[in-house]
Amino acid sequence: MRGGARRFWLMIACAGVLAPAYAYAEVGFDTEHIFGFMIGTDVGTVGEREFQSETTGRFGKGGGTYRALAQEVEVEVVPLPNFRIEVGGIASLHDITGVPDIDDRRQFNFQGASLDLRYRLLDREHAPFGLTVAAELHGSRIDETSGAKGRMYGTDFTLAFDRELVPNFAIAALNLIYQPEWARFEVAGLSEKSSTIGAAFASMVRVRPNVLLGGEMRYFRQYEGIGLGEFSGQALFVGPTAYFQLSERSRLTLSWSMQAWGRPAGSSANLDLVNFERHQARVVFGVNF
Repeated sequence: MRGGARRFWLMIACAGVLAPAYAYAEVGFDTEHIFGFMIGTDVGTVGEREFQSETTGRFGKGGGTYRALAQEVEVEVVPLPNFRIEVGGIASLHDITGVPDIDDRRQFNFQGASLDLRYRLLDREHAPFGLTVAAELHGSRIDETSGAKGRMYGTDFTLAFDRELVPNFAIAALNLIYQPEWARFEVAGLSEKSSTIGAAFASMVRVRPNVLLGGEMRYFRQYEGIGLGEFSGQALFVGPTAYFQLSERSRLTLSWSMQAWGRPAGSSANLDLVNFERHQARVVFGVNF
């Protein structure tokens, strides 16, 4: 994945060169979209509407070739103070060959839809830190990992905190995560239930008026059953994030993470490539309208 890392830094460099042409002064942080795999506590202002394109790639398993891409298009609205609604549709591409316990597959499909609800409980401008609760509900006809057909339902619950460490220069965020999932596959009618808990930390610094650079560290534990039953595995992801305010109405976020450590249940391996991927990447583009 060295080539992927080089391409990621090349994208950051190109965006950094282009972004200053559209620079404008900004006071403080708007953390709604500056992180890659995490969320901030800001939810926008009443009446705000946004279109967003989010591309997520997951690469590498315990053997063979594994590539999975998910493309989601979303519309966000803020109908009430401190409350944001987002609806989206997802398409997925899978290229899988020779991966243990996953059927070979090369396909492109409409995957499903999502509904993301966020409510800000504390505004960090008037409290010691910002606090937002979020619930993203999603239903799919394609399993995001294997690409197998079926019916999949899940909810991502997130408790998000953030705080400016240095006004208008450095900010940090913490996410606490719980993700229950239900799946019923077409083949043999098999059913699965799983749950994942995690904690993620990020920090960003303003290197130019319209450019933020930083990193994210995310730790996950996966279990069988939605109630954190039998332990399945764990993984720690780390990697850089870059945010570019392209204009007053448009933005771009680039993020890449690698599994730095992990272990599936009952194994002494240094990575968990059974329940998680080796690399993850995300590109998010958004525009107000």
